Order: sequence, then C-alpha cells, then structure tokens
Amino acid sequence: MTKSEIIRILTEKHRNLFLKDVTKLVETVFDEITAALARGDRVELRGFGSFSVRQRKARTARNPKTNEVVTLDERFSPYFRAGKELRERINKPQQ
Repeated sequence: MTKSEIIRILTEKHRNLFLKDVTKLVETVFDEITAALARGDRVELRGFGSFSVRQRKARTARNPKTNEVVTLDERFSPYFRAGKELRERINKPQQ
C-alpha cells in the first residue's frame, strides 16, 4: 500500500473531508514520525507498533564484485516492532 492509496481510502471513508486536507494530515503524520526518529526519539503507536532507530557500528566489508575490502562508517537505521494487536490480527486464522 502506498501513501497515495492511504489518502484515497481515507478520503472515500470520510466524505466530509477534502482531499487536500487528508493529504496534508497524512503527510504531517509521516513528517512528525520521521522528525522524531531523526532526533533519536522512539515513536509508539499503541496497538500498531513502535518505531526506533538502531545504531550499526562501523565495520569492514568486501565488495562482492571486485573483492575489494571497504570500510563502512557507523550508520543508523530505522527499526519497526509490531505491537501485540497487530501481530494477533495478522496471524488470525482466515475464515
């Protein structure tokens, strides 16, 4: 599902809202989550899951094409952990 699909679905479900308002709302939510992660904060959406940033230490690696040894700097990557309700809903037997 893409961001534009989310916007379309929300607009269809809530006919009293304008497309531009729903678009602004969705973009604002994503921007705030991104900004919080950039600050190193943890974002928790109860029942859905939590987003955090994990640190990956500097290391040496090998370029598989040239077999050359390269040094990778320390990096940070986003991490998502699904909440209990989301896991239960996904794993619910289909009827």
